[in-house]
Formats: sequence, structure tokens, C-alpha cells
Amino acid sequence: MKVVDMMMGTPYFCQPESNLGSATEMMWTGNCGFLPVVGNKGEVVGVVTDRDICIALGTRGRPSGEVPVVEVMSKTVYSCAPDNDVRTALTTMRDGRVRRLPVISKEGALVGVISMDDILLRADASGVSPQEIVDAFRAINIHQLPMVVTKQAAA
Repeated sequence: MKVVDMMMGTPYFCQPESNLGSATEMMWTGNCGFLPVVGNKGEVVGVVTDRDICIALGTRGRPSGEVPVVEVMSKTVYSCAPDNDVRTALTTMRDGRVRRLPVISKEGALVGVISMDDILLRADASGVSPQEIVDAFRAINIHQLPMVVTKQAAA
């Protein structure tokens, strides 16, 4: 099965200069936790998640209307094409440790979003085995614990 058969078309997105308040409102309206960030030329320049927004607002001490998306977005974009096999999208998610991908046309335009939920809910029709989905989900969700540094006692 191809990504185009499973993706959500006409996705919500924002611009780098959008503020976190408007990005949050789009996520609320669109019932999503992820927005591709689209630049002036229509290219995907980043992504922002509900987690990014939560952490930013909890650590910056500024109202959501004063924090632009560009300050908190991830500039590393993992993506796929509409004609990719769903398995390719799943592999990209696993390798990038992300649960959602912007779907980008050959011309570079945002045409959709595919998520782990989309793949899981249509697993029977996708040709992807349940074990492949479980393995990808595990790889995505491995928590990397912070390094604990112990102080050496003075001699």
C-alpha cells in the first residue's frame, strides 16, 4: 500500500513566524499534536509538536503569543513521498524516532501527513506485519535516560 492511500490530506500547518498560541489553536482545531512548518516558498522547513510547545511555554516564562514557532521547532525533517510504500514511511519513522511524517511531493509541496496511528489503524490493508509496527513503535519510544554524573569525594 502507498502512503497516499493512508495519509491525511490537507494537513494543518504553520509558518516559522507563527506564534505558539496560534499553533496550539490549530492543533486543537485539527485534533492533532504535530504541525509541519512551511516556509515562504512552500517548502517544509521544520516541524513542531504539542510536546515542543508544552516544554517551551514551561521553560521560557513568556506568553504563547510572544514565542515564535521558529524558536522551538525541530529543523530536522523526516518525511516521505506520497508514492512511497507504507513500509518505507514506517522505516523512516523508526530510524528518525518520530511518530509522524510530513508527506512531500516531488515538487517539494506539503501534501499530507502520515502517522503511526494511520499505519496501525490500517495495518490489515497495509501489507505491514503487526511485528514490524511493534518493532518500529518500540524503537521510536526508547527513552534515553539523562547521564547521571557522580561527584568524586575529595581525598
